[in-house]
Amino acid sequence: MKLDQLQHLMAIVEHGSLRSAARRLDMPQPALTRSVRALERELGVSLFARQTTGMVLTAEGVRFHRRACVISSEARRAREEVQHPGPGYEGTVSVALSIMPHLGMLPDALSVFRKTYPKVKLNLTESLMPAVEGALRDGSLDFYLGAAPWQKTAPGLAMQHLCDNTRVVVCRKGHPLARVRSLKSLAGADWASTTIDYNAEEDLARLFATHGQPAPRVMLSAHSALSVQVALVQTDLLAMLPRQWMDFAMTRDLLEVIPVRERLPAPAIVLVRRPDLPLSPPAEFFCDVLLRGLPKS
Repeated sequence: MKLDQLQHLMAIVEHGSLRSAARRLDMPQPALTRSVRALERELGVSLFARQTTGMVLTAEGVRFHRRACVISSEARRAREEVQHPGPGYEGTVSVALSIMPHLGMLPDALSVFRKTYPKVKLNLTESLMPAVEGALRDGSLDFYLGAAPWQKTAPGLAMQHLCDNTRVVVCRKGHPLARVRSLKSLAGADWASTTIDYNAEEDLARLFATHGQPAPRVMLSAHSALSVQVALVQTDLLAMLPRQWMDFAMTRDLLEVIPVRERLPAPAIVLVRRPDLPLSPPAEFFCDVLLRGLPKS
């Protein structure tokens, strides 16, 4: 079994067909076919089912692909560490962040990281657990930093509690409800929700219920910080967001907080990674500089 065979398999899975994968790998399609067949002969199983719509992994292929991704990711990291040690490190750090660290921790961390590792490419994903569990398990993501999920993490992942957090009610500048002081006064408002786990509206309803209020009327569900910002700036929608939104200049200048008296807890901030896979030096450094921006208790 060779590393390039694993990479060939991963390319076919990613692109869905031999032709597309061969084009991406810049190799003849017959050579790619021979590589996959040789791997299947060595393993004694069929990894792909050939269908009219493309190449689909068999059950054995799914299990093997999961391991192949881990091997390939670790081989890449090992090569990067050996070939480019120290400040001259050339490689990639891939991280998933929720909205809070994007706004409250990333701005200060980026400049420090870029000065220390100017040749390292950063791949940043705005996401939440458990959507990135697969990428963490197969090694294509170095770590996740952000809102804690309601459910337990998948086996093979370690979750570290970093700090608790709170939310604020946010609206556009000049909103007619900008000066109210209680959730009860917002009963007739329309809301936007951000994705927390897979049940954002339930999360918001639970929070209102703890203060004896009916569930809010959610009229927009957003999966990115940009979508939320556009919606709030251009409409009378309200949103309940991590308090760090108002520490970030780009949002502070466009939005304002409705100063309700109720305390509005947010999901805790956690770090999730595979404990059995050591972080590369730049990934570990990036994690460290991000954590410098944790909210002070």
